Amino acid sequence: MSQKSQSRPAMCSLSRTLYTATAASEPRSKNLERIADNLLDLTKIERHDYSILFRLKMGLNRYGPAVSGIGPASSESGSASTDSKVVEKTAFDIKLEKFDAAAKIKIIKEVRTFTDLGLKDAKDLVEKAPVLLKKGVTKEEAGPIVDKLKELGATVVLE
Repeated sequence: MSQKSQSRPAMCSLSRTLYTATAASEPRSKNLERIADNLLDLTKIERHDYSILFRLKMGLNRYGPAVSGIGPASSESGSASTDSKVVEKTAFDIKLEKFDAAAKIKIIKEVRTFTDLGLKDAKDLVEKAPVLLKKGVTKEEAGPIVDKLKELGATVVLE
């Protein structure tokens, strides 16, 4: 049993050196040790509050991705965020504007092929035109659907 305990790594080794490439990092590692000691002295509620404050200061929301407008990085990335607004839209909505009355049955059948609607639900949906038929589809997925509906006599728009 003593052999197993000797072969196990120590749970917390304070002797481990933190990035010490230069002599200037020595005060930095002492500063980090001081911060770590202070964090360990906090109560559970204080640690929770600290984690929220730290995420806000780092520009992160509670789920992880960056939040715009919070923290020091927002002023530096201000020009980058305006450039990202020019990015092409990836999710589209298929909207049925109007349709030929003679092609109503064919359009209802086609709507049923790309939705999980029953006959009555698809009929009610088509009769409500203008109406959104499908939300959040990619351009590649929406292309054939729009082409087929236009071919049948419907006026369809990608939004």
